Amino acid sequence: MKRNRTVTDIDHRQVGRDSLFLMADVRIEGQAGDHRVKVRNLSAHGMMAECTVRVTSGAGVEVNLRNVGWVPGRVAWIQDNRFGIAFLEEIDPRLVRASNAGPSEHTPRYLKSPIVPPDPRSLRKL
Repeated sequence: MKRNRTVTDIDHRQVGRDSLFLMADVRIEGQAGDHRVKVRNLSAHGMMAECTVRVTSGAGVEVNLRNVGWVPGRVAWIQDNRFGIAFLEEIDPRLVRASNAGPSEHTPRYLKSPIVPPDPRSLRKL
């Protein structure tokens, strides 16, 4: 059974982190709308985000991570335009790094292939 974690429950220096670069949306407690952030590193317990939005230490946040969805957390630290988020629930960072299986309804049209592959059952072997 998972238990909710607080910022003080986590020893940030001992958690393995993977460096990566991807974009995510963040909702910040007390601010309207979503903010686009760069995810600089990620672990099962938190992440480092980079953006120009102002945050305060301890503020509640939600992060929309690819292949995972909205994850609740708290701002653990702030330095210049970067800040750390401690997740309240553990995630599987491998899911975030995994590529999407294919185009989705959110994939821009210019990234979708105009060629529809044929059904393999309709092909004749030579």
